[in-house]
Amino acid sequence: MGAQWKAKHRETAANAKGKIMGKLAKEIQIAAKSGADPDMNPRLRLAVEQAKKASMTRETLERAIRKGAGLDGDAIQYTAVTYEGFAPHQVPLIVECQTDNVNRTVAQIRVLFRKGQLGASGSVAWDFNHVGLIEATGDGDRDEAAIEAGAQDCEEGEEPGSALFITDTTDLDAVQKALPAQGFTVTSAKIGYTPKNPVSAASLSAEALAEVEAFLEAIDENEDVQNVYVGLTD
Repeated sequence: MGAQWKAKHRETAANAKGKIMGKLAKEIQIAAKSGADPDMNPRLRLAVEQAKKASMTRETLERAIRKGAGLDGDAIQYTAVTYEGFAPHQVPLIVECQTDNVNRTVAQIRVLFRKGQLGASGSVAWDFNHVGLIEATGDGDRDEAAIEAGAQDCEEGEEPGSALFITDTTDLDAVQKALPAQGFTVTSAKIGYTPKNPVSAASLSAEALAEVEAFLEAIDENEDVQNVYVGLTD
Protein backbone atom coordinates (compact mmCIF):
# COMPACT_ATOMS: atom_id res chain seq x y z
CA MET A 1 0.00 0.00 0.00
CA GLY A 2 3.04 2.19 0.54
CA ALA A 3 3.30 5.80 -0.52
CA GLN A 4 -0.34 6.55 -1.22
CA TRP A 5 -3.27 4.38 -0.29
CA LYS A 6 -6.12 3.88 -2.73
CA ALA A 7 -9.40 2.18 -1.97
CA LYS A 8 -9.43 -1.39 -3.26
CA HIS A 9 -13.19 -1.75 -3.37
CA ARG A 10 -15.86 0.60 -4.70
CA GLU A 11 -19.66 0.39 -4.58
CA THR A 12 -20.13 0.94 -8.31
CA ALA A 13 -18.02 1.99 -11.26
CA ALA A 14 -20.19 5.11 -11.65
CA ASN A 15 -19.60 6.19 -8.05
CA ALA A 16 -15.88 5.58 -8.40
CA LYS A 17 -15.67 7.58 -11.61
CA GLY A 18 -17.65 10.45 -10.10
CA LYS A 19 -15.33 10.69 -7.09
CA ILE A 20 -12.22 10.50 -9.25
CA MET A 21 -13.53 13.23 -11.55
CA GLY A 22 -14.39 15.41 -8.59
CA LYS A 23 -10.87 15.17 -7.18
CA LEU A 24 -9.29 15.73 -10.58
CA ALA A 25 -11.43 18.82 -11.16
CA LYS A 26 -10.42 20.20 -7.77
CA GLU A 27 -6.74 19.57 -8.51
CA ILE A 28 -7.13 21.39 -11.85
CA GLN A 29 -8.80 24.34 -10.14
CA ILE A 30 -6.07 24.56 -7.50
CA ALA A 31 -3.30 24.28 -10.10
CA ALA A 32 -4.96 26.87 -12.36
CA LYS A 33 -4.64 29.51 -9.62
CA SER A 34 -0.98 29.77 -10.72
CA GLY A 35 -1.93 30.31 -14.37
CA ALA A 36 -4.46 29.00 -16.86
CA ASP A 37 -1.92 28.02 -19.54
CA PRO A 38 -0.79 24.39 -19.09
CA ASP A 39 2.35 25.07 -21.16
CA MET A 40 3.48 27.60 -18.57
CA ASN A 41 2.15 25.79 -15.50
CA PRO A 42 3.70 22.32 -14.89
CA ARG A 43 1.27 21.37 -12.11
CA LEU A 44 -1.71 22.25 -14.29
CA ARG A 45 -0.21 20.41 -17.27
CA LEU A 46 0.06 17.18 -15.25
CA ALA A 47 -3.43 17.62 -13.82
CA VAL A 48 -4.84 18.10 -17.33
CA GLU A 49 -3.01 15.01 -18.60
CA GLN A 50 -4.41 12.91 -15.74
CA ALA A 51 -7.91 14.23 -16.38
CA LYS A 52 -7.68 13.36 -20.07
CA LYS A 53 -6.51 9.82 -19.24
CA ALA A 54 -9.54 9.50 -16.97
CA SER A 55 -11.74 10.56 -19.93
CA MET A 56 -12.82 13.91 -18.48
CA THR A 57 -14.79 15.81 -21.11
CA ARG A 58 -13.21 18.87 -22.70
CA GLU A 59 -16.06 21.05 -21.45
CA THR A 60 -15.58 19.92 -17.83
CA LEU A 61 -11.81 20.32 -18.07
CA GLU A 62 -11.98 23.84 -19.51
CA ARG A 63 -14.62 24.86 -16.97
CA ALA A 64 -12.38 23.69 -14.11
CA ILE A 65 -9.43 25.68 -15.48
CA ARG A 66 -11.50 28.84 -15.88
CA LYS A 67 -13.01 28.43 -12.44
CA GLY A 68 -9.62 27.94 -10.79
CA ALA A 69 -8.02 30.84 -12.63
CA GLY A 70 -10.96 33.13 -11.86
CA LEU A 71 -11.58 33.88 -15.54
CA ASP A 72 -15.37 33.85 -15.11
CA GLY A 73 -15.42 35.77 -11.84
CA ASP A 74 -13.98 35.15 -8.39
CA ALA A 75 -11.83 32.04 -8.14
CA ILE A 76 -12.79 29.41 -5.57
CA GLN A 77 -10.56 29.73 -2.54
CA TYR A 78 -9.40 26.33 -1.33
CA THR A 79 -7.43 25.87 1.87
CA ALA A 80 -4.94 23.02 2.26
CA VAL A 81 -5.39 21.19 5.57
CA THR A 82 -3.41 18.17 6.77
CA TYR A 83 -4.51 15.73 9.46
CA GLU A 84 -2.42 13.08 11.22
CA GLY A 85 -3.40 10.09 13.27
CA PHE A 86 -3.87 6.36 13.41
CA ALA A 87 -6.23 3.94 11.74
CA PRO A 88 -7.36 0.95 13.84
CA HIS A 89 -4.51 -1.23 15.13
CA GLN A 90 -2.11 1.72 15.32
CA VAL A 91 -1.56 2.09 11.58
CA PRO A 92 -0.25 5.65 11.04
CA LEU A 93 -1.60 7.89 8.31
CA ILE A 94 -1.48 11.42 6.96
CA VAL A 95 -4.58 12.85 5.29
CA GLU A 96 -4.31 15.82 2.94
CA CYS A 97 -7.44 17.84 2.24
CA GLN A 98 -8.36 20.77 0.03
CA THR A 99 -11.48 22.52 1.27
CA ASP A 100 -13.56 25.65 0.83
CA ASN A 101 -14.91 25.22 4.38
CA VAL A 102 -12.36 24.23 7.02
CA ASN A 103 -14.96 23.97 9.82
CA ARG A 104 -17.00 21.47 7.80
CA THR A 105 -13.95 19.40 6.93
CA VAL A 106 -12.53 19.17 10.45
CA ALA A 107 -15.95 18.14 11.80
CA GLN A 108 -16.20 15.37 9.19
CA ILE A 109 -12.63 14.19 9.80
CA ARG A 110 -13.24 13.96 13.55
CA VAL A 111 -16.25 11.74 12.92
CA LEU A 112 -14.28 9.55 10.49
CA PHE A 113 -11.47 9.12 13.04
CA ARG A 114 -13.76 7.82 15.79
CA LYS A 115 -12.67 4.28 14.97
CA GLY A 116 -9.05 5.37 14.93
CA GLN A 117 -7.17 8.15 16.69
CA LEU A 118 -6.85 11.71 15.43
CA GLY A 119 -3.52 13.19 16.52
CA ALA A 120 -2.06 16.67 16.83
CA SER A 121 0.15 18.21 14.16
CA GLY A 122 3.51 16.42 14.18
CA SER A 123 2.25 13.39 16.08
CA VAL A 124 2.69 11.10 13.06
CA ALA A 125 4.61 13.14 10.48
CA TRP A 126 7.93 12.29 12.16
CA ASP A 127 7.41 8.66 11.09
CA PHE A 128 7.13 9.61 7.40
CA ASN A 129 9.59 10.96 4.85
CA HIS A 130 8.47 14.17 3.10
CA VAL A 131 9.45 13.51 -0.51
CA GLY A 132 8.70 14.08 -4.16
CA LEU A 133 6.63 11.29 -5.77
CA ILE A 134 6.71 10.80 -9.53
CA GLU A 135 4.72 8.04 -11.17
CA ALA A 136 5.82 7.14 -14.69
CA THR A 137 5.49 4.42 -17.30
CA GLY A 138 8.18 3.12 -19.62
CA ASP A 139 10.27 0.16 -20.71
CA GLY A 140 13.62 1.49 -19.57
CA ASP A 141 15.73 0.22 -16.69
CA ARG A 142 14.08 1.77 -13.62
CA ASP A 143 17.11 1.73 -11.36
CA GLU A 144 19.34 3.23 -14.04
CA ALA A 145 16.70 5.84 -14.86
CA ALA A 146 16.44 6.79 -11.19
CA ILE A 147 20.20 7.30 -10.96
CA GLU A 148 20.48 9.23 -14.22
CA ALA A 149 17.48 11.46 -13.46
CA GLY A 150 18.59 12.19 -9.90
CA ALA A 151 15.90 10.28 -7.97
CA GLN A 152 16.60 8.84 -4.52
CA ASP A 153 14.83 5.54 -5.12
CA CYS A 154 12.38 3.70 -7.35
CA GLU A 155 9.64 1.17 -6.54
CA GLU A 156 6.47 -0.28 -8.01
CA GLY A 157 3.87 2.37 -8.83
CA GLU A 158 0.18 2.45 -7.98
CA GLU A 159 -0.88 1.47 -11.50
CA PRO A 160 0.10 -1.87 -13.09
CA GLY A 161 3.37 -1.60 -14.97
CA SER A 162 4.20 1.84 -13.61
CA ALA A 163 7.19 2.95 -11.55
CA LEU A 164 7.26 5.34 -8.60
CA PHE A 165 10.36 7.53 -8.51
CA ILE A 166 11.06 9.03 -5.09
CA THR A 167 12.99 12.29 -4.95
CA ASP A 168 14.06 15.00 -2.55
CA THR A 169 11.30 17.62 -2.42
CA THR A 170 13.58 20.21 -4.05
CA ASP A 171 14.45 17.84 -6.93
CA LEU A 172 10.90 16.97 -7.99
CA ASP A 173 10.73 19.28 -11.01
CA ALA A 174 14.26 18.47 -12.25
CA VAL A 175 13.69 14.69 -12.03
CA GLN A 176 10.34 14.74 -13.81
CA LYS A 177 11.93 16.76 -16.62
CA ALA A 178 14.85 14.31 -16.86
CA LEU A 179 12.82 11.06 -16.93
CA PRO A 180 11.58 11.31 -20.56
CA ALA A 181 15.20 11.14 -21.76
CA GLN A 182 15.45 7.82 -19.87
CA GLY A 183 12.45 6.36 -21.71
CA PHE A 184 9.74 7.15 -19.15
CA THR A 185 6.50 9.12 -19.48
CA VAL A 186 5.49 10.98 -16.31
CA THR A 187 1.84 10.48 -15.37
CA SER A 188 1.81 12.29 -12.03
CA ALA A 189 4.21 14.30 -9.89
CA LYS A 190 3.67 15.80 -6.45
CA ILE A 191 5.10 16.31 -2.99
CA GLY A 192 3.94 13.59 -0.61
CA TYR A 193 4.98 11.10 2.04
CA THR A 194 6.45 7.62 2.38
CA PRO A 195 6.39 5.72 5.70
CA LYS A 196 9.64 5.09 7.59
CA ASN A 197 8.40 2.15 9.69
CA PRO A 198 5.25 0.77 8.07
CA VAL A 199 3.08 -1.81 9.77
CA SER A 200 3.15 -5.13 7.92
CA ALA A 201 -0.27 -6.22 6.70
CA ALA A 202 0.91 -9.80 7.25
CA SER A 203 1.17 -9.08 10.98
CA LEU A 204 -2.55 -8.29 11.16
CA SER A 205 -5.35 -10.84 11.28
CA ALA A 206 -7.79 -10.91 8.38
CA GLU A 207 -10.39 -9.25 10.61
CA ALA A 208 -7.99 -6.53 11.74
CA LEU A 209 -6.87 -5.81 8.17
CA ALA A 210 -10.51 -5.55 7.08
CA GLU A 211 -11.09 -2.96 9.83
CA VAL A 212 -8.11 -0.94 8.67
CA GLU A 213 -9.20 -1.04 5.03
CA ALA A 214 -12.80 -0.07 5.89
CA PHE A 215 -11.48 2.88 7.90
CA LEU A 216 -9.19 4.01 5.06
CA GLU A 217 -11.92 3.65 2.46
CA ALA A 218 -14.25 5.86 4.50
CA ILE A 219 -11.51 8.50 4.74
CA ASP A 220 -10.77 8.26 1.00
CA GLU A 221 -14.44 8.73 0.09
CA ASN A 222 -14.70 12.12 1.79
CA GLU A 223 -15.05 14.79 -0.90
CA ASP A 224 -12.45 17.09 0.66
CA VAL A 225 -9.75 14.42 0.94
CA GLN A 226 -7.17 14.60 -1.86
CA ASN A 227 -4.45 12.18 -0.69
CA VAL A 228 -4.10 9.52 2.00
CA TYR A 229 -0.60 8.32 2.95
CA VAL A 230 -0.52 5.20 5.10
CA GLY A 231 2.20 3.40 7.04
CA LEU A 232 1.10 -0.04 5.89
CA THR A 233 2.99 -2.44 3.67
CA ASP A 234 2.07 -5.77 2.07
